[in-house]
Amino acid sequence: MVLTDLLIPLLLLGVSVYALSKKQDVYSALLQGGRDGLKLIFTIAPALVVLLTAVHMLRASGALEMLCQWLRPFAASVGIPAEILPLLLLRPFSGSAALAVGADIMSVYGVESLIGRTAAIVLGSTETTFYTISVYFGAVNIKKTRYAIPAALIADLTGFLVGCLTARLL
Repeated sequence: MVLTDLLIPLLLLGVSVYALSKKQDVYSALLQGGRDGLKLIFTIAPALVVLLTAVHMLRASGALEMLCQWLRPFAASVGIPAEILPLLLLRPFSGSAALAVGADIMSVYGVESLIGRTAAIVLGSTETTFYTISVYFGAVNIKKTRYAIPAALIADLTGFLVGCLTARLL
């Protein structure tokens, strides 16, 4: 048996022994943590369901392809390969959808191609903005995000543009 196989059980044992030494009721603390976790799930779940449904509807309806066609001239003018536009549009909403599109791009164009490198860099340098904001702001019940969304989208755009530039320089 390897030491890493014992890491989690040893960690749980250590925390339990420490809690017992401080005369804490470990079982009640675990139950309370479970209750709090379930409350958090019920708080966050509606926002996530809406977000994931919207992403799937966007792809299934053909609206994503229409948006990509509309953005092609702009993308060409700033040096973004048109083939990664679906990735750029989905990335702020859904990490799994963006990873699926990225995998498709890499299987079609190859990992060493400009398009494949650009997709890989963009996937690694941007965030699933709306997913992250819905989880974190939903967890603490914040309704008014103020500048969080515009700032995050500007950061995403910067990541997209710098990622495309970096791929060209490699």
